[in-house]
Amino acid sequence: MIEARTMSVTFYKYQGAGNDFVIIDDRNEEFNRSNKELVKFLCDRRFGVGGDGLMLLRNKKGVDFEMIYYNSDGTEASMCGNGGRCLVAFAKQIGVIGDSCSFIAVDGLHDADVIQTEEGEWVSLKMIDVPNIEKGEGFVFMNTGSPHYVSFAQDLNNLALIEEAQKVRYNERFKVEGTNVNYVNIENGVLNIRTYERGVEDETLACGTGVTAAVLTAHVTGAFEGSELNVKAQGGNLKVKFETAEVGYKNIWLQGPAKFVFKGTIDV
Repeated sequence: MIEARTMSVTFYKYQGAGNDFVIIDDRNEEFNRSNKELVKFLCDRRFGVGGDGLMLLRNKKGVDFEMIYYNSDGTEASMCGNGGRCLVAFAKQIGVIGDSCSFIAVDGLHDADVIQTEEGEWVSLKMIDVPNIEKGEGFVFMNTGSPHYVSFAQDLNNLALIEEAQKVRYNERFKVEGTNVNYVNIENGVLNIRTYERGVEDETLACGTGVTAAVLTAHVTGAFEGSELNVKAQGGNLKVKFETAEVGYKNIWLQGPAKFVFKGTIDV
């Protein structure tokens, strides 16, 4: 009888405004990037570690590190803003960086800084420029590193988010490639948001690229004026700063907490 081979995986758990991730230090490139089932298992909240996604930190020439991100369904995914911020905090924890860094993600080069705020230590992440914004009937659509559909809703607390979001996520336009779906409103100068994420196929407590898209939506539709906006996600507070460009927006920074939760090992 041949025994199944097992290996021990060391992981770190981080969360950014309730958006939680399994992180693996893969600078030795030992993790099999094609093993979708392993990623899915590690992200499983009942049988694995549990997370909205999984990230690998790898070495990359010319920058401080490379970010490789997976959705919880095991697929390699587009950019995750809160994931990027958590990976920066992790890189600092293990001594790869100090308070500033640059790294490569699937959507290109990102700069980041660890900053002190009234709410404690935050990570400020520079997002990609957003030149193309589609304004439709009752929605705005853009790519902030990941595709986002944003719509205003007055009563977010009682919104049947998953039901409403899936009407968009699985319609004729988006059912193949998918899109993230956000519903927002502004109260007392703060943007409130709820997000349904593709790949997770459920509501998440926060989404960095979604928060970014929501703030830009609020600005492009005239819902607020200015160059920065505080955001209240289901899992915590964030902030987005930006500049207007000749077309779209540039110099966009996503800011918020990125907290270490625990470290462990799991045999797989």
